[in-house]
Amino acid sequence: MSYAVPPTRTAAVVRQLRNEIVTGELPPGTLIKDAELAARLGVSITPVREAIAQLSVEGLIDIAPNRTRHVTKVTQKNALELIDVMGVLACAGFEWGVDNLTDTHIQLLRLRQKEFVEALAAGNVLAAGAAGADFSTTIILASGNRELQSMVDLVVARTMRILAITAESDLWRSWIDGHDAIIRLLEEGDRQGALARYRQIYVDYRADVEQELFVDQ
Repeated sequence: MSYAVPPTRTAAVVRQLRNEIVTGELPPGTLIKDAELAARLGVSITPVREAIAQLSVEGLIDIAPNRTRHVTKVTQKNALELIDVMGVLACAGFEWGVDNLTDTHIQLLRLRQKEFVEALAAGNVLAAGAAGADFSTTIILASGNRELQSMVDLVVARTMRILAITAESDLWRSWIDGHDAIIRLLEEGDRQGALARYRQIYVDYRADVEQELFVDQ
């Protein structure tokens, strides 16, 4: 994930809407109206419609048979399914990439973890989510499997909707502690231990989401 300037108006609208959905500025169930959105963002209808189509593919916007569009509602079932899918994909990438990591990769992991923690301390959940995603991306890309990374990217924004409740949420703790442990294990040369610890992040995170976000269901 990157904060580089989007190359097109459609990409800019996608980024803006994705950020608003992830941060809760556009809550689940919000009706999306093309004309109102285009006027607010100062663009034509075309990039708005293209952006909505893209975010529908990402699972952030639901398009009903009558063509009305709403921000996707998060239920316990789809939240836990997303975590399960993300875990399978990301853990496969970690397993395939971990043996290819160099000292340079490990330095990048330290940097991403530092950015992750600092962004949370500053209350910036978008930057934290990007840094956390880049931590995993560093390892997945070391596998050389870019198709897998593309699949992971497709569900990152959807899982961030769950994670990015507030910067103070205890849901971040699984990732903070897990990343620290992974870096330590990699520095010690324990690649299999690092893989096991990465898998444990998803086990812990899933349990925390189920308990903390859906306790009343």
